[in-house]
Amino acid sequence: MTEKSKERIKGYGAGNVETVISVDEVVRRTAAIAEEISPNQLDNLADGKPYVSLENLEAGYGQMRILHGINLRVARKQSLCLIGPNGAGKSTMIKAVLDLIPKASGRVSIYGKPYKRQRRLVAYVPQRETVDWDFPVHALDVVTMGRYGQIGWCKPVTRAHKDQAMAALERVGMADYARRQISQLSGGQQQRVFLARALVQEAQIYFMDEPSSGVDAATEKAIITLLQDLRSSNKTVLVVHHDLQTVSDYFDYLILLNMRIVAAGSTRDVFTKENLHKTYGGRLTLLDEAAQAIAR
Repeated sequence: MTEKSKERIKGYGAGNVETVISVDEVVRRTAAIAEEISPNQLDNLADGKPYVSLENLEAGYGQMRILHGINLRVARKQSLCLIGPNGAGKSTMIKAVLDLIPKASGRVSIYGKPYKRQRRLVAYVPQRETVDWDFPVHALDVVTMGRYGQIGWCKPVTRAHKDQAMAALERVGMADYARRQISQLSGGQQQRVFLARALVQEAQIYFMDEPSSGVDAATEKAIITLLQDLRSSNKTVLVVHHDLQTVSDYFDYLILLNMRIVAAGSTRDVFTKENLHKTYGGRLTLLDEAAQAIAR
């Protein structure tokens, strides 16, 4: 891949400190195995431990600490929502888990082992706004990158790999745009291409950073369908979400974050006015929206 065809993932924490990562690096770190893994094999990988575990995680940008004392245990087949105000560290937490930014302290394990030894089991959908889309590559090529873990470095992409990528595009309603330059697509279409790239990885754990932010109705529908399909397939999904009114509709478990974990548990138990007030403070508009959602 040429320098021009590199995607830059720009992660912003508090203070708008920027980190830039190429698409090759993101795909390398999040590449997943192609073959299906049985539940028994997954249980053996975890060896009785949580499928995702964060222990006293602290992370930030430079000298600026964003996350403090994060402890979290995630089981298989959970569909989790991560919410919190701007600057709370939601994206920072995902990037720290995926080694996209350094951890100041603490430990992250995936199926009982360090992430770098389990990255083949993980897929990642970054925020669309953090991607520099101005590079000459087709939508099909972007999705095919999700097969790098199966293809191997410096090996040719085969017709079978292209067919798998095309099937993923078809699943999110983007097959007709396979040969379209990624920069020529709308924001919602670009996001669906990234969703297809995550699908073709056939991972066991999916991290999605605000996938529904600022997208059109067709993309939102595709995201909802994808979340439902992943849940039905016994995958673990953690999604950074911004729409408080839809939290109860889409997610079984909820994490409220404001630099520290305010509350975590089943959505039914922790999606309360008290926890939302602790998380968002006096932001009345947001709390009014959440109150309407809770009352439904």
